Amino acid sequence: MTSESGPETPRDRLLQIGEVADRVGLSLRTVRYYEEMGLVEPETRTGGGFRLYTQRHIDRLAVIRRMKPLGFTVEEMRELLDARDALRADPFDEPARKRLAAFAAAADERSDVMRAKLSRAEELVAQLRDESRKPRGTRRGSRRPITSKP
Repeated sequence: MTSESGPETPRDRLLQIGEVADRVGLSLRTVRYYEEMGLVEPETRTGGGFRLYTQRHIDRLAVIRRMKPLGFTVEEMRELLDARDALRADPFDEPARKRLAAFAAAADERSDVMRAKLSRAEELVAQLRDESRKPRGTRRGSRRPITSKP
C-alpha cells in the first residue's frame, strides 16, 4: 500500500487486532477492553468490521501494559497517555511535561514497592527450597543413615 506521501513504512502498516495483541502480549479481550475504555482506538475498520491498528497503537498498548502491574488505574493510564500525546503534539507543553514527570516519579515509587515485595518472595522461595531438601546424615536417635523409600 502506498499513500500520497510515498511508500508505506512499517509504522504505517495496518494490523488486525490479533497481530497487535500478539505483539504486545495481551489478549484480544484486553485490547477490546482498552478500546472500550477509550485508551486506544483503531485507526480504521475493514469493510467487514475488523479493527485495524498501526505501530502507534502497539506503542500505546505497550505503555498501558507496563502501567498495569504498577497498579495504575484506567483513568491514570488515560491521563498519562493524554500527556504523552500533548507532548508529542507540542514538545514545549510544560504542563504535559510536568504531568509526565509526576507519572515517572509515581512509577518509580511503585517499582520500589514491587522490588521490595519481589525480594521477600525470593527469600520465601529460598527458604522453602532449603527446607524441602532431603536431610543428610542420620535420623534422630538412630545411627542408621537416612534412606529414601522407593
